[in-house]
Amino acid sequence: WRGREGAPYSTLVPSDEVTINYRHGLPVITLMLPTRNERCQFTVKPVVTTVGAFLQDVQREDKGIERAEAFATDGSKVSDATLMEVLLMNDFKLVINNTAYSVSPPVKDKLSSEHATELGDIKSLVHRLYVALHLEDHQIRKERELLQKLDHLKGELLPLEQMKARIMDSADTKTSRLLWVGLALMSAQGGALAWLTWWVYSWDIMEPVTYFITYGSAMAFYAYFVLTKQDYIYPHAKDRQFLHYFYRKSKKQHFNVERYNKLKDDLAEAEESLRRLRQPLHLRLPIQEISDKD
Repeated sequence: WRGREGAPYSTLVPSDEVTINYRHGLPVITLMLPTRNERCQFTVKPVVTTVGAFLQDVQREDKGIERAEAFATDGSKVSDATLMEVLLMNDFKLVINNTAYSVSPPVKDKLSSEHATELGDIKSLVHRLYVALHLEDHQIRKERELLQKLDHLKGELLPLEQMKARIMDSADTKTSRLLWVGLALMSAQGGALAWLTWWVYSWDIMEPVTYFITYGSAMAFYAYFVLTKQDYIYPHAKDRQFLHYFYRKSKKQHFNVERYNKLKDDLAEAEESLRRLRQPLHLRLPIQEISDKD
């Protein structure tokens, strides 16, 4: 057996010098401290304790230990970030100073279904205790961050909202004016056709004229469909014209529509996050307690 630099260790100690036993479900590692010349027990939590933390505990217990490392049976060094649970699954070498200890962890009996259920209940209880102790502080801190974000977004949106309101009023006025102009033109057309039919010409002369006017209107509606891919429905046509005036006015007023939409989306997302954060079911608190906080 050779070390990391390839030099052999001075001593290879049998496995009985380092023993591992389980007490209350936790592994207890017993080994001889070289300087103090006494056996010492180390209880580790395999699911949270790392190999590096365990070796540091050993060095702190005996200040005379200058080197403490763990190696796999093939000679590869075990990383300090490896959990003890992983290390204790197989045999390994524990090196203290120049002495290498051969360690054979005992095979841990599988938990019965009842013990597994009890362990699961204990883990669930620990999780709920942790949530109960830390969730309120986290909720208050997160709520404060969201409120600050909302204030910032509302501050940026306020001048944009005012500019948007002015642009919308202008676009709505122009759209309404265009609709009234269209009504006036249709009324003038109807009056002109009636005057030409009854006072100037006869119906025999005006009938082809009205036919071509009707056919020309149908062509205009079809052209609208070809260009917009929409039927000529009056409310839709009005909205389309409104948007045309709105974007043209926005360009003149240097109103950034994309930035405004982005801010509105961020505001809606922040408000939704705040609403979900304040939900009693999300906080796992009584409804009355949440109402008192609000």
